Amino acid sequence: LQILTGLFLAMHYTSDTMTAFSSVTHICRDVNYGWIIRYLHANGASMFFICLYMHVGRGMYYGSYTFSETWNIGIVLLFT
Repeated sequence: LQILTGLFLAMHYTSDTMTAFSSVTHICRDVNYGWIIRYLHANGASMFFICLYMHVGRGMYYGSYTFSETWNIGIVLLFT
């Protein structure tokens, strides 16, 4: 979901400091279903981080931190 909506948003976005905000309004107003693509992209990122924190919390609840090698690999993946 993130990659697909990100590609569609990148087709219409300009990163120039003078036109960045106007390109976002262009996406929301002029692109067909641009507003829903933007909201799906933002809410998909939020859902990803919620699932990530729930996964770490589940590991802490069930005591997976006692497996030090597995836990350390997970922490390295989380921070990179």
